[in-house]
Amino acid sequence: MSSLSKGIERKNINIKELLAQKAMYVVLIGLLILIAAFEPKFLSLNNFTNIFSQSSTRIIIALGSAMVLIVQGVDLSAGRMIGFAAVVSASLMQQVTYAYRMYPNLAELPIIVPFLVVMAVCAIAGMLSGIVVSKCKVPPFVATLAMQLVLYGLASIYFDRPPYGAQPIGGIDYKFTKIATGSIGIGSFRIPYLIIIAIIIAAIIWVLWNKTKFGKYMYAVGGNPEAAKVSGVNVDRIQILVYTLAGAMYAFAATLEVARIGSASNTTGNGYELDAVAAAVVGGVSLTGGIGSVGGVLIGVLIFTVINYGLAFIGVNMYWQYIVKGLIILFAVILDMRKYTKKK
Repeated sequence: MSSLSKGIERKNINIKELLAQKAMYVVLIGLLILIAAFEPKFLSLNNFTNIFSQSSTRIIIALGSAMVLIVQGVDLSAGRMIGFAAVVSASLMQQVTYAYRMYPNLAELPIIVPFLVVMAVCAIAGMLSGIVVSKCKVPPFVATLAMQLVLYGLASIYFDRPPYGAQPIGGIDYKFTKIATGSIGIGSFRIPYLIIIAIIIAAIIWVLWNKTKFGKYMYAVGGNPEAAKVSGVNVDRIQILVYTLAGAMYAFAATLEVARIGSASNTTGNGYELDAVAAAVVGGVSLTGGIGSVGGVLIGVLIFTVINYGLAFIGVNMYWQYIVKGLIILFAVILDMRKYTKKK
């Protein structure tokens, strides 16, 4: 074979590999072009701002789930943990003058307090899941499924309390809702606070994953736990830390979600865990562990937000959105298996 033929063949292989690695970026761009073809007005600054705003809390949740996937785990408790954090944080963020206040004698709390309380509680819940997985060797699916049920029970007990019973916890103080609905900018160009918060969290997680010993060990544990253990990595400790940090991230996102919606109930967050796992996998986080990036997770979340927002914008039946989501998830998993199974 001539050197020219070898060069062309090598170039073709590189192009195929590049397309495989960046396939989800192509999918996102393709979705935007397709939707814009039906409705050119979709490509507006206002719509993109709405898409990023709606993605903000989901990005934080998906990054937490992605960490668990990277260490060869899966967290089915994320949605119910969000629900538990939501009802607790909502009860702490109510206006002091609200007639149906859960704690009528509670003084007005600083903004940071509800965040810290639920983050601490959910970090403990995540830590317990991590201990059960790492120390007791219970499969992550079973351990987090059990935690899911426990948290839903606790959230329901907390939510359905006298004297008001099971009604949405509302009356959220304006200083909290402003965090989720406010924006900063000049004139018509404004950036919602939620987007800024999501960017900051994503940047912190990127540094954690790529520039710290914890991140290095996290990928090592996910890639090959036995090899990591032989190399001196405390595998159990890393797994516990990952589940703990993920729990804190779910709680932080839940509190922002309460501020955005303006209320909470024991069903808040239902199904979020599946959306988060799907977004992470679509964004290139390998189901076999050890592989994933912050940028990929962001793209995964944006793809699903574009599907939800974009298809609704052009009037596509909601049922078709499920079909499109399912096909994209299937495509992502097939891509994942083809890309990474060969490397392991």
